Amino acid sequence: MTELAALTAAEVLARYPAHADTLPSLVASRVAIVPNAPALRFGPREYVYAELARGSALIAGLLQKHGIEAGVPVAFVATNSDLTVLSFLACAQLGAMFVPMNVALTDPELSFVLGHSKPQVIFARERDLTRLGGLVTALGIHATLLALEPMGVDSSAATEVLVQLSAMSEEAGTAAIAADSPLVVVYTSGTTGFPKGVVHSHRNFVWAAEAFVERMQLQPDERLLTVLPFFHINALFYSLGGALAAGGKLITADSFSASRFWDDATAVGATLFNTIAAVGGILCKRPRAEYNPNHRIRKVYGGPISPDVDAVFRADFGIQNLIEGYGMSEIPGACNNPYFGPHKLGSMGKPARHPRIAGTFAEMRVEDDAGNVVPTGVVGELVVKTPILFKGYLHDPEQTANSFRNGWFLTGDLVREDEDGYFYFIARKKDIIRVRGENVAGAELDRVLGNHPAIAEAATIGVPSALGEEDIFAVLVARNLPPSISDLTAWCTQHLAAIKCPRYWRFVDELPHTPSYRVAKHRLKSDPNLFAGAYDAKNSER
Repeated sequence: MTELAALTAAEVLARYPAHADTLPSLVASRVAIVPNAPALRFGPREYVYAELARGSALIAGLLQKHGIEAGVPVAFVATNSDLTVLSFLACAQLGAMFVPMNVALTDPELSFVLGHSKPQVIFARERDLTRLGGLVTALGIHATLLALEPMGVDSSAATEVLVQLSAMSEEAGTAAIAADSPLVVVYTSGTTGFPKGVVHSHRNFVWAAEAFVERMQLQPDERLLTVLPFFHINALFYSLGGALAAGGKLITADSFSASRFWDDATAVGATLFNTIAAVGGILCKRPRAEYNPNHRIRKVYGGPISPDVDAVFRADFGIQNLIEGYGMSEIPGACNNPYFGPHKLGSMGKPARHPRIAGTFAEMRVEDDAGNVVPTGVVGELVVKTPILFKGYLHDPEQTANSFRNGWFLTGDLVREDEDGYFYFIARKKDIIRVRGENVAGAELDRVLGNHPAIAEAATIGVPSALGEEDIFAVLVARNLPPSISDLTAWCTQHLAAIKCPRYWRFVDELPHTPSYRVAKHRLKSDPNLFAGAYDAKNSER
């Protein structure tokens, strides 16, 4: 890309015909102008926009054969591939609801999501059909299971995929779809209970995609790389959506390989990389021998981006445009640091903007538990209004209603706002540890401990205290040899108030993670063997 010739976000969108705020109309408007421009790459398979449209129309025809129509849920239970994207677009073309699921879920976890969404068709690899068939039978769901292998999931070229799909069905037409009709159900990680099915409309997806063009100043020749799963808002709405909105190219992979990342990114010519905190931290700690200086990545989007990660990406990896943002499954892309600055390191940024909307795209404020706006600089709960607010939780109107107060969505996140209107994440309300009358943010402890040179990853939780509140328990993964507890204690007292220093310490080989790579602290708290091998700084006999 040539920075001197960069278009504004509004100019990028203006290159294409107007659309109807639906996903099929967005794709059609891009096909009309750049039918032969590269649109999607997975491994050796690469599609131009016309092929993307044809492939999705063929899968839509296949779905029609199995009775899929507007409003019907269709599940995709497999790792990322080009067929994930084609199936998503196919569902959109019919007005069906696309329900991406994590194939790595345990049987009880997957049973819940299947039983809750009740898909009528399930796409999966052949190796998973027996398992899925058993689950849907036990649930009493009448679902058709479609294997991805006959559709070309193992083919060496996109043309082969299209040949195999054309042997299975004819291209379907596009149904009459309202912009506010449901498009996709994204399940939350379920860190505080059962996962919730977050329903988003066509308009939400399209506007979030266009807002990402503004957020990252995407260009028509952008090459967006994501290693995040498509059951994650980041990959689906920002990476895929952003690529489609800009008329650029999405590059995806079925998994994240830290050792191959830079070589792979160089080989595919990626210009932008979407990440999350865990991925960025892993890359920073990898041997520099794995780094390929010939990569073309110039932009990184994610959050949170720590000062250490920011410094390494700039100095060691040569990437100067790191944009930290914030969103949730319910409110994608709520805010971000402005692309052209000023940037405030460690901040979530300011309310997002959209190239077709004057002023800010989202409204954000900080409230106390009674719903009163708190003064600037005071910590409170972030509440949000945005045009791309989710439609509700699937089959759960009560939970949907409880997520709002006076028309504002309650994020459950504690933040503060500075005098310039920038927001700063403090902690999840449910990640606050109550220690001797004080509120301690687990996220702050995780960051400080994770910055210790001998620590690869850290998670802190609250455990019951004899004093009636909580003690702090630190669960750590060492990079090599574990540091001494005295060393860690000294590190904590150097960076934190004494009350924030953990009482309990334990080293493990790895931490449990949610499908979106967050540490699953709820699993640590429920582990009956949590204290096995732990060091008690107050009473080392425990």
